[in-house]
Amino acid sequence: MSYYEHTIIARPDVSPNQFKQIEEKYSKIVQENNGDILKIENWGLMNLSYLIKKNKKGNYLHFKIKGNGNTISKLEKSEKIDKSLLRYLTVKVKKIDTETNYFNKNDENGKKSI
Repeated sequence: MSYYEHTIIARPDVSPNQFKQIEEKYSKIVQENNGDILKIENWGLMNLSYLIKKNKKGNYLHFKIKGNGNTISKLEKSEKIDKSLLRYLTVKVKKIDTETNYFNKNDENGKKSI
């Protein structure tokens, strides 16, 4: 079993309910194909570096997955035909950091909120 970090960028006009359904759909695909979701991070609506399908922003969702190549290929095959997604990216990593949240908002004292 290998470790993967998988990021999905959904269209900016998806509702919070649709975004939750996207999260559940792809979590289920991973679990059905002998994979484990170690962590899911909702990074929210962020600016894109360049226009993608005439969109300036996108909703980011980041998965930390333990699985095999078959798990990832099934996941990407399903994402390829999904019209509510702009992009996806999978990176194979040697170890997973489940402690750090890189996109938490800072409070007024400069400390990261939990």
